[in-house]
Amino acid sequence: MYYDCLIVDDETELAKMTAEYFEMFDIRTQYVDSAASCFDFLKENEADMILLDINLGDGSGFDVCKRIREEYQLPILFISARQSDDDVLIALSIGGDDYIKKPYSLSVLLAKVKVNLKRVEQLKQLNAAGDKKSGPEEEDAFVLDEPTMSLILKGERIALKAKEFALLKCLYEHRNTIVTKDKLFDEVWGDNFYSDGTLNVHIRKLREKLEEDPNEPCYIKTVWGTGYMLELK
Repeated sequence: MYYDCLIVDDETELAKMTAEYFEMFDIRTQYVDSAASCFDFLKENEADMILLDINLGDGSGFDVCKRIREEYQLPILFISARQSDDDVLIALSIGGDDYIKKPYSLSVLLAKVKVNLKRVEQLKQLNAAGDKKSGPEEEDAFVLDEPTMSLILKGERIALKAKEFALLKCLYEHRNTIVTKDKLFDEVWGDNFYSDGTLNVHIRKLREKLEEDPNEPCYIKTVWGTGYMLELK
């Protein structure tokens, strides 16, 4: 299901009140009260932006933000009773787009949410316009669009998550040559302490998006015992 806004806050009464207020202004909103329920929600639903508390019962909003940033590019506005400048700096440095201190004014928060949703909508329109510009000469093109973290393949735009895009970009930069697993870990994840399983899952997700038959890939080939190769003509 699609929502404009997801609120992640263990103050459930405040979250519920905020969600109901947003709904009055036609902003489709849902709320959850923990880090775990946030990730569960994102597996099954879509949201254009997130309001994120720092102090959650099962973890830190900072950790939630970092993990979300690995997979999604959407506005994250921190909402917190923590008042220190250090908290604000941390929130913004790890990928937060704004920091609203509690107690907040619902009308001011609504204004900030509307601004961010407008930006999201403008970006969607730009992406759609870019799709329409793809002409016959681009039907066979394999083009990485970094500003939108997407791939244009045979005239169609394919949205990618952050790590998927980084992985595909690395393979593309070394296309038609073998890229070792260690090199992929270094360039995409920043170290080589991740397991093969992590890499295999991301390769599988890419194949599901790119390949007509993910079990018989035409683009991303496995070089057994070594790594992978993006094969382009």
